[in-house]
Amino acid sequence: MSLEELQRSVTQRYQAAGQDHVLKFLPVITESEKETFLKELDGINVENLRTLLQAAMEEKLSDDDTETVIEPFHGDVSSTSDKGFAEECYQTGINSVRENEVCALVLAGGQGTRLGFDGPKGLYPLLHSKTLFQLLAERIMKLQFLAGNNCVIPWYIMTSPMNHLQTLEFFKQQKFFGLNEENIILFQQGVLPCLDFEGKIILESKCKCAMAPDGNGGIYNSMKKNHIFDDMRRRKIKYIHTFAIDNALVKPADPVFIGSCIRNNADCGNKVLWKRDASEKVGIVAVKNGKPCIMEYSDMDKKLLDKVDENGALVYGAANICNHFFTVDFLEHTVLPNLDDMYHIAKKKIPYWESKNGSTVNPTEQNGMKLESFIFDVFPLSSNMTILQVKREAEFAPVKNSPGSETDSPCQAREMMSDLAKKWVRQAGIMLEGEIESNECEISPLTSYAGEGLKDEFISKNILILKCPFRI
Repeated sequence: MSLEELQRSVTQRYQAAGQDHVLKFLPVITESEKETFLKELDGINVENLRTLLQAAMEEKLSDDDTETVIEPFHGDVSSTSDKGFAEECYQTGINSVRENEVCALVLAGGQGTRLGFDGPKGLYPLLHSKTLFQLLAERIMKLQFLAGNNCVIPWYIMTSPMNHLQTLEFFKQQKFFGLNEENIILFQQGVLPCLDFEGKIILESKCKCAMAPDGNGGIYNSMKKNHIFDDMRRRKIKYIHTFAIDNALVKPADPVFIGSCIRNNADCGNKVLWKRDASEKVGIVAVKNGKPCIMEYSDMDKKLLDKVDENGALVYGAANICNHFFTVDFLEHTVLPNLDDMYHIAKKKIPYWESKNGSTVNPTEQNGMKLESFIFDVFPLSSNMTILQVKREAEFAPVKNSPGSETDSPCQAREMMSDLAKKWVRQAGIMLEGEIESNECEISPLTSYAGEGLKDEFISKNILILKCPFRI
């Protein structure tokens, strides 16, 4: 298509959508700028913007409805504290892994800005020289070994436009951490134009729209656009385990979680922690107007947050940690046809082009909207959602804030990993010396995925006592 044909096509589309104001500077920009800008505009689904905005506005009105009924989650809730149940689930899950039915999908579009790190969050060197990506790669490799049968756990990684190339180059430099390159599939999160309060696209410059990521709920559209579902079908994948990159203790393709969902015939599952107390600021699994959902703590009445059962446990205590199970069938046949109804409006300060001054202005007040969705927005579509409650100290070490922060810092994550390593050693029947003086204790994921096999490891090396610090 020639540049003239492209301009004609884009002009017709944007006029029909009532967004042709973005073309006003075409006569005064260079031919090179014009070509780049028209290609950007051509890639935007401008025809669907009005539908998404209308659905988001209706969703906002629904949320404000005083007749909304909030209840505790009343579907299946299981716990890894039940060792017999956990062992049964593990066998079911590891069998599914062995049959190449399970994949891991990590949300890795974020930058390490809050960590004080210049780069994709997955490249953060958390443990000595090991990055968050390397820890995941080694756990996947170990789980493949445990499952046997030369099984493969495909690893899908959702990046963002800002970090995709850097992430891909990193994996190439690391030779994909010893995993088969064909089984690590990177794809980009989508973006949407930012809108003013009249629903018009905001120009960031005279030849660039203000764009923003569409939220981690954009994963489903991105999977479709990048042919991820086609790849999963080709590989005969049935079950997807998806999670965030910033949990240092996450267990990719966790057999216990997978097995619990399979045994409950769930189309959707959520791994949760129980809240420390009523004031902990986390999203909560609940039921809204008869449908499962995640309720933000800020949207919950304090009386509900404080409510306890006859045993003194919080009724609304199932804390969301962005750790989910989906069947491929559920996402393809139930979720994809309903995506237009899942966007929310977020009012933001959005840089805009000021033609009078001929420059981009950074506003001091909210001047526009971003449309975004969340990965858990699909929960209400589930016909059989299940919850697995896990132990915080074994499965959740968030790495969000800079070293020295009071919460969710790399230092705290390393300490949790160290404490878990010591626990595994004790469970293997090995004595520890000097553990009080040191927190520098590490068990490589290549040695153990979840504490298994350590007794044999120590016996083979004739180890009866470990001195801290240790690394194995």
